[in-house]
Formats: sequence, C-alpha cells, structure tokens
Amino acid sequence: MTMTHVQHTADSVEQDKTKKEIWSSVIWIVIALVLSLALSWFCLGIGLGGWQWPQTLDEITLDIRLPRVMVALLVGSSLAAGGAALQALFDNPLADPSLIGTSGGAALGVIAVLAFGLGAISVPLAAFCGALLVCMLILTVHRLLGGGTLGLLVMGFVISAFCGALVSLILFLSDDIVLRSATNWLAGSLADAGFTSPWYGLVIILLGLAILMAIGRNLDILMLGPETAISMGVAVQRTRMWTVVGVALLTGAAVSLAGIIGFLGMMVPNVVARVRGGSRRRIILMSAWLGAIFLLVVDSFARWLSYPVDIPVGIVIALLGGPFFLWLFLQPLRR
Repeated sequence: MTMTHVQHTADSVEQDKTKKEIWSSVIWIVIALVLSLALSWFCLGIGLGGWQWPQTLDEITLDIRLPRVMVALLVGSSLAAGGAALQALFDNPLADPSLIGTSGGAALGVIAVLAFGLGAISVPLAAFCGALLVCMLILTVHRLLGGGTLGLLVMGFVISAFCGALVSLILFLSDDIVLRSATNWLAGSLADAGFTSPWYGLVIILLGLAILMAIGRNLDILMLGPETAISMGVAVQRTRMWTVVGVALLTGAAVSLAGIIGFLGMMVPNVVARVRGGSRRRIILMSAWLGAIFLLVVDSFARWLSYPVDIPVGIVIALLGGPFFLWLFLQPLRR
C-alpha cells in the first residue's frame, strides 16, 4: 500500500467523521428548536391556576403570556451564556453575573437612569454601562490580588452590597411611582417585562452572544494560563476586554428585562460542562439554550403552583441555587 493511498484513506475517514459531526449537530439543533417551541406553546396555556388551550385566550395570550414567555427565554439564555463566559474568564466555576456584582451594577445603572428621568430607551445602555464598569473593576482587582475563588466571592459580595445599598437609597429618596414599584422587579420578576422592550433586549443579547462565540476559541486557550495563551498567539488583554463587553451586554439586557436573578448563570454552565463538555463555544451555546428552557420551566411551574400569588422567579431560582452553590463550593475540599 503506497503512502498516497494511505493518505487518501485517512482523508476519506476524516471527511466522513466531519460529515457525521455536522449531521449530528443539525439533528440536535432541530430537536432543540422543536422542544423549545413545544414547551413555549405549552407554557402559553398556563394561567389562572391551571392550563387552557392558548388559542382560546387570544388577548391574554398575546398581551400578557407571550411577552412573559419571550422574556423568560431571553433572560435565561443571556444569564447562562454570560455565566459560561465568566467562568472561562476567571477560570472559576463559581463565577456568575449576580455573585460577582455584575447584575448589581446593571441594576444600579437602570435605577439611576429612571431616577433622573432619562426614559426607557436609555435603560439598556445604562444597564450595560453599569455591568461593564463592575466587570472591569472585578477583573482588575482579581488580577492584582492573584486570583482565587475566595477573593472573587468576597469582591463580588462587597460590590453587590454596595450597589444594592445605592439602589435602596435611590428608591427610598424617590417619590416616583415607577421607581417605588421597582422592588418586585429587583427580586427578579418576569411579570412586568422589566423597564425596556423585549425587542431591544433581543438585539442586545444577540450582539453579546455573537461576541462571545467569536472569541470562544481564545477563551479555551486562555483557561490554560495567560503565558500559554500568549505563546500560542492569543491577544490576552483583547480577549479579556471583549469577554467583559459581551458579558456586560448580556447581563445588562437581562437585568433591564427582569431585574436580578442570581445563581442561574452559575448552575446551568456547570451542568452543561459536566454532562456534555466540549469547547467553550459549545458550552456557551448549549448554556444559552438550556438556560432559556430552565428559566421558562421554573417560572411557569412557580406561577402555576403559587396562583393567585405571583412569586418572582428570582426568589425560586435563589432557593434552588443556594444548595447548588454550596455543593459546588465544597467539591474541591472533598478531594
């Protein structure tokens, strides 16, 4: 057997493998789309403590339930994808937009804009700026202190508490009815679809996802260490900057739509990484899908069980995320 024949055989095997991977990806994408559409349709019928065919409640479906389902999908996908990127950036499975203070910064930006009466159009921009500033601060201090899980959590706690205190002060001093009604929104409520249009949020989230997908390979290399990444030709500072921008876009959009929902950005990427694994691009993409489905299911289930009370989904997610956080935090101590 000649070398040419061997090379030709190897190329054929590689092509067959690539085709199988492509078809496998297409099949999984179709399954995910069908499942998402079916689940969204089912959740449209949940209400009044039961389930009814969505088409029999046209006005309620179009004006109340459809926006809520859309917001749940957008917020879940953005927080989960942002969490997956943050975990790669800090090389820490506990990184989450709410735990490191990014969500708190975005919420502070939203409340500040509303307090000064700058209008709903500027809300996504204010949320992005708040999240971006906090992300940059956390990244800078984290690098100066030499990293570490405990240091990241302490910094996140301090910044979250500071932003929360400023938000509470603004709400306390304000006479604006809209601001005073923000308490429910800050708890992570999907009932009022936030202070901005879901269509604005969709555009911002797509932009943030595009940025993170573009730098996904660099994030994989960055997790090997800055020195290794530099030796492999990765622009470390540029990768970090674009990661922060992408996460800030996603977090800002999520907070402007539904307030602060903690732990989701930590739980979903860890589940995806442990169950499926793969490159950071795959983890970000799968986390976005699973996060959307997860938040929609939790919100719909909570709305069904708690009727006529509408419990903010952020409270339910926090109840689920607390034990998960403790389990994840204690994992290295058991080894």
